[in-house]
Amino acid sequence: MESQSELFRTGPAAPVDVAPEAAALAPLAQRVPAGIRLGTSSWSFPEWAGLVYDRAADPKTLARHGLEAYARHPLLRTVGVDRTYYEPLAEAAYAEYAAAVSEDFRFVVKATRTLTTPGEEGFLDPGLALDSLVGPAWSGLGGKLGALLFQFPPTAPGATGGPRGFAEALYRFLRELPAGVPTAVEIRTPAWYTADYRAALRHGGATHGWVVHPRMVPLDEQRALGAPDAEGPTVIRWMLAPGASYEAARDAWAPFQRLQAPDPENRDRVARLALEAAAAGSPVFVVINNKAEGSSPRSVAALAERLAGGEHPA
Repeated sequence: MESQSELFRTGPAAPVDVAPEAAALAPLAQRVPAGIRLGTSSWSFPEWAGLVYDRAADPKTLARHGLEAYARHPLLRTVGVDRTYYEPLAEAAYAEYAAAVSEDFRFVVKATRTLTTPGEEGFLDPGLALDSLVGPAWSGLGGKLGALLFQFPPTAPGATGGPRGFAEALYRFLRELPAGVPTAVEIRTPAWYTADYRAALRHGGATHGWVVHPRMVPLDEQRALGAPDAEGPTVIRWMLAPGASYEAARDAWAPFQRLQAPDPENRDRVARLALEAAAAGSPVFVVINNKAEGSSPRSVAALAERLAGGEHPA
């Protein structure tokens, strides 16, 4: 069995290290407001050799060794843990993640889909959430937990008793979770995005998970129902280009080395929202998918330029 020192070593003997080219982005990183952390939906992309990693490495190697290299990139101070959407992780796995990164790094951990999919046996089950997600993530990551993210997939508006029924069920669920655990909720059903929903979040101790996705209303329309909540985390996920599907974007844009469909309009929306939330004192986590513009690391750099007050060439 590998020791901790072997798992997280860096330098020439490491299985993978941060790309030397990333050092040139350190001055830009210093100009991004400290309360805003930028990152991607995962770290296991072999195609990011030269952008994030110093060499080509297979997904298995990156899954086991890539996080420390990823976290040494000057612009990448958070990451989305999406694998938990499909199956829970044990506390020990979260502890390994925490050991691989600096004290300043934060994780956005997605809840298992059984908790957020209407019709599933575990839908909005607080006991299951505590045992399979909240407890292990909170104990394993400690202060490096940026937010737990409950993402509800696109759903027929009436599936949970309509928008009000969903808001009431969500509130009952949230109030059973431990106080103090940073929690955000992301929905993909526009009909559920109501004043009742925002009230359920506020009284349940959670925040709205802002998302750029074709199935959800634009960020400006999400903002119309209220500002980011300074009492909790601001999670902004820029997931998918307008009119696209994940499969089509993946097939057309791999190997995710450059911006294939620059989207300055959504970049500006994300930047404005992040700056507003940071100014209010909320910790901000911006997570960008490869399918937003074609390359998460390049989207992060372009957004960093926008946040720092400059412009980034496409």
